[in-house]
Amino acid sequence: MNQLTSADLVQAFTEELRLCNLRTDEHVVVLAEPSSRDDYVAAAFAAAKACGAHVLVATVPGGNPDPVPSTHTGGGPGLTSVLRDTVAQDLLKQADLVLDLTREGFIHAPIQDEILATGTRILFVCDAPDVLVRNMPVADDKDRVLSGQRLVQESTSMHVTSAAGTDLRVDLTNVRCDFQVGFSDDPGRWDHWPSTMVLCWPEISDGQIVLAPGDIILPFKEYIRDTVTLEITGGHIEKVSGGADAHMIETYFGDSDDKWARYLSHMGWGLMRSADWFAQAMYAKHEVMGMEARAFAGNFLWSTGPHPVLHRDSYAHLDIAMRDCTVTLDETTVVAAGTLIEP
Repeated sequence: MNQLTSADLVQAFTEELRLCNLRTDEHVVVLAEPSSRDDYVAAAFAAAKACGAHVLVATVPGGNPDPVPSTHTGGGPGLTSVLRDTVAQDLLKQADLVLDLTREGFIHAPIQDEILATGTRILFVCDAPDVLVRNMPVADDKDRVLSGQRLVQESTSMHVTSAAGTDLRVDLTNVRCDFQVGFSDDPGRWDHWPSTMVLCWPEISDGQIVLAPGDIILPFKEYIRDTVTLEITGGHIEKVSGGADAHMIETYFGDSDDKWARYLSHMGWGLMRSADWFAQAMYAKHEVMGMEARAFAGNFLWSTGPHPVLHRDSYAHLDIAMRDCTVTLDETTVVAAGTLIEP
């Protein structure tokens, strides 16, 4: 993998901060832990300075209470040193923009909601340098994801099918909608660079999901090797059947000792046209979070575990990115056999 120079990283971070609408009167906190990438910390600091903003770096102790190994899983609660330290929390709440360069981020921790409620915006960055640069967002991406979000809000149901046998019907009544666009430009907004996706948290879904070889399961960061069938009733996974991959999923649910592990969480589709489905195969597991898998254009992404609408706090969080699905909202198809359809 090509190594990017410091100048390349500074340029990318500067462009990113401009997408975040960073102003000269704003304060940036670069949040790091000892295992964070030094070149990211330096590039983020230099980029904030280049934008004329006030900036400081806060390096806090590492250590994560996540019950599974922390290797950029996307499911953990974040650093214990922040979760238990009100001084660190107050620092983040006073910032206008936090560049979160920690290994896990705080997306599934209540403290992040507290920080966002003060108006602080947060941008999480942890993938490999060339992943960031290849998938640099553009301002127009926000219109694309907001259009998808509005469509979900205006629809009553989602129907997901595939030639492999997936047939899932989703009730969109009282659904919570969101998006990721790769930059954070609104007060109280969290986002992840890189990412371009529409997602929602429905309450009820029924049918079956059939994982086919080549689908990607995260945080295992592996490609499905043989067919897995999951039977869904009322948003609950009643049965998992298949070969070795099915056994791994079933074991994960059992070992997590989490009452919400078998419930569906968010679902949606990817819009990141620059992302490569095969990219996950090109990196060691500790190098990436797997955002290209989560957001590549035309995927169907669904997850298990946490559900903010139904108040399910869980770290038993699987993200599964599927290819070749058709996703229809009422009468509007947004993904046709794995091909993204946009207005």
